[in-house]
Amino acid sequence: MSDPPVTRLDLMIAARESAPRRATNVTLNASLLDEARELGINISRACERGIAMQVAMERAARWRVENKEAIEASNAYVERHGLPLARFRQF
Repeated sequence: MSDPPVTRLDLMIAARESAPRRATNVTLNASLLDEARELGINISRACERGIAMQVAMERAARWRVENKEAIEASNAYVERHGLPLARFRQF
């Protein structure tokens, strides 16, 4: 079985691997925690990955809000004029 493809999130997490680490306390679902431990999952890494995913999703959502007007303007332009380089498309 081959390894799954490397995602952008994987790259983001790998880039932070060398960052300083800080101990913290979290409250987790007990049965989920037990199952993760039974499976040998590194709890700290799993939490870190979940937080990284949440950070990425929040940044993307904020980017969409901050750039809403520009996106709408671009979409309106394409609606009126078509894609700028459409004549060069080969499909």
